[in-house]
Amino acid sequence: MNYFSTRGLAEPHSFSEAVKIGLAPDGGLFVPERLPDLTTQLTQWEGKSYPDLCGSFFQNFASDIDALELETLVREAYTEFDHDELAPLVSLSDRISVLELFHGPTLAFKDFALQLLGKLYERQVSRSGVSINVLGATSGDTGAAAINGLVGKKGVNIFILYPDGRVSPLQERQMTCTGESNVYPIAVTGSFDDAQAALKDVFGDSDFSRSVNLSAVNSINLARILAQCVYYIFAWLKLPASQREKTTFVVPTGNFGNVLAGWMASKMGMKVAGFRVATNRNDILYRFFASGDYSVGEASSSLAPSMDIQVASNFERYLYYGLGEDSKKTRKAMADFKKRGTFQSGDDSFIKSMSSSRMDDTEICDTIRSVYQKYGYIADPHTACAFKDLDEFEHCVILSTAHPAKFPETIEETLGISVTHPSLDELKDRKIVKHPLSADAEAIKEFIRSKQKPVQS
Repeated sequence: MNYFSTRGLAEPHSFSEAVKIGLAPDGGLFVPERLPDLTTQLTQWEGKSYPDLCGSFFQNFASDIDALELETLVREAYTEFDHDELAPLVSLSDRISVLELFHGPTLAFKDFALQLLGKLYERQVSRSGVSINVLGATSGDTGAAAINGLVGKKGVNIFILYPDGRVSPLQERQMTCTGESNVYPIAVTGSFDDAQAALKDVFGDSDFSRSVNLSAVNSINLARILAQCVYYIFAWLKLPASQREKTTFVVPTGNFGNVLAGWMASKMGMKVAGFRVATNRNDILYRFFASGDYSVGEASSSLAPSMDIQVASNFERYLYYGLGEDSKKTRKAMADFKKRGTFQSGDDSFIKSMSSSRMDDTEICDTIRSVYQKYGYIADPHTACAFKDLDEFEHCVILSTAHPAKFPETIEETLGISVTHPSLDELKDRKIVKHPLSADAEAIKEFIRSKQKPVQS
C-alpha cells in the first residue's frame, strides 16, 4: 500500500515514510492509494479484543512492517488504559449509547491514536539511529496525548504549540508538568488557528524540515486517522447485527479528524445510517454541512475549548474524496481557500453526507444538567454537544471524547458535583514549565534548532 498527497504533487510514500514526515512535501495530506473493502474481514473480526482488532486492521495499511512486529507495537500501545475493553460502549437507553474514549493515560480520545504513533516513532528512531523532532499544535487534548505517547522516548523531542490562556487549566498542566527534558510546550499568542497556521508554515519550509528531521503529530498525520477508524469498528461490532445499519455516530468535532475516521471506516464496508457532526459555537463545520458554506470566522473561546477551531485540517481529506479523488481540483480548492478564506459547495451529495448540529455555552450547561438528570451520566462539555436533536435517529452512538474530570469547574458549577481523577490530582502541585513564543514560523524554527540533541544509545 502506497500513500499519495491530496494535492498530487508528491511522490508515493510507504506507510512508514508517510508516518515519519506527517505532512506531504507539497503541503497536502497523505491518503491511501485506495480504501480497501473490509466487508469480509469485518465479519471475521467480531469478538476480537481491541488490540487484536487494531492489529488486524493495520495489516491492510502498514504493509512495510512485519505482521508480528506490528502486533507487538499495537499490544504495547494499549497497556496504559484503565478499562479492560479500552473503549466500552455504554447504553443510556434503547436509542442512545455512548462510546467512552477517555480511558487512556490522558483521559481523552486522542490517546487511541497517539499511544500507537509514539510506538511507531520509537521504532523509527531505533531502526535509523537518527533523532526526530515531533511538532504539533493543539486546542487542548492532542498536546497532552502526544506528549504522553512520546515522553522520555530516546532520540525524540516533542514540541507542542498551544494557544496561551485558551486551553483548560488541567489540559495545560498535562502538557507543562511532565518534568521531562524532551518535552517543549510552547504557549503561543492568539488562537489555535494561529498556532496551526504557524505549524503549517514551519512544515512548508522543506529544507528546515529535512535539516531537523521534523515529523507531524497532528491529525494531519494519516496514522492518527487510521488508528481512530478502529474504535468505530470496535463499537459497531459490539452492536447487535440487526442494529448496525440503523445506527448514526454522533461526533463532537473540531479539527474534523475524529468524524473523518468513522466516515472512512464506512467507505471500507462498515455500514451505518450516517454521521452527525456536533460543534460548539465555532460552527464552520455545522454551516458547511447545513448549507455548503465553509467560510472562516473568528474563533471564540467556549466551555468546550478543544473545539474552538475555525480551520479544520482534515477537511482537506474529505474534500479530496468529495471531489472524486481529483488532486488537481483539491489543489485549486485549497489554494482558493487559503487566499479567500471560503469554500462554497452546491453538491448536495457532498454536503448532505453528514448531518450537523451546534451548541452555545448556555446549551452546553443545560445539556450537561439534563443528561445527568435523565440518565445519571456525567458528560464533559465536548460530549454534551453531541446530545442535541437526537429524536430523528433510530439508534445513535455518541462518542464521549474526554473525561469530565478534565473540566471540573464547568461540571461543579453546572451539577454541584466535584469530579476528580488521580492522574489529574497528581499534577496540581507540580511546576508548570512552558515556553512563550509568538505564533510565528521563524521564531518556532529557531526554537526547535536550539533544542537539538543526539540520539542516546
